[in-house]
Amino acid sequence: MLDTDWSDSWRSAFRIELRAEAIGLAWHGWPVLPGTFPEMEPDAESWSGPVPVHEDWADRLGAHPNEVAEWWTGRPYSLLVATGKVVDAIEVGVELGKRAARLLRATGHPAPIVATPDGRWLFLTAAADGLPEQLAVSGEVRWHGEGSWVPLPPTPYQHGVVHWRVKPEVCGWRLPEATAVHSVLAQALDQAEASTQLVAAAPVAA
Repeated sequence: MLDTDWSDSWRSAFRIELRAEAIGLAWHGWPVLPGTFPEMEPDAESWSGPVPVHEDWADRLGAHPNEVAEWWTGRPYSLLVATGKVVDAIEVGVELGKRAARLLRATGHPAPIVATPDGRWLFLTAAADGLPEQLAVSGEVRWHGEGSWVPLPPTPYQHGVVHWRVKPEVCGWRLPEATAVHSVLAQALDQAEASTQLVAAAPVAA
């Protein structure tokens, strides 16, 4: 009984945290949406990430924070932000993400960065029309623009929780221009390719 009470209490607190985060982001003008939760899926082990719970989610963008609060009241929804209007997201793997984050810190203009439990980093920017060719053809970068969405903390996955690597507060809630982040990601790609070439060219010890 004690274990059940503790579990119910934890779940309730977690739902409250998700709701509070959603309301806060909505007050900052971010188009948040409720998403599916691992335990909502019939086969939770094959769950690959949250999707919007409402089929008409695109018509709900820009909802008032009071309406957002109602969506999460008493419901175990994850937290999504729709991309393409206010926010875009550039998705990369961990190693490329670490390189780009270091370069962004060096410029003194950090971007909000989200990390997922399945090893993906999401760099959030102001909305853009697309990616420069170098990024688009690299195979290492995925752009989330209009018609897409990404999870935000503290959305749960089957084996972990989405978390901030760099919180929006660090940037004063001002999303960086996409071109600035694109440029840094291009530099990070160049560095990764140069590092790979050096390793390949290194002599093999006898």
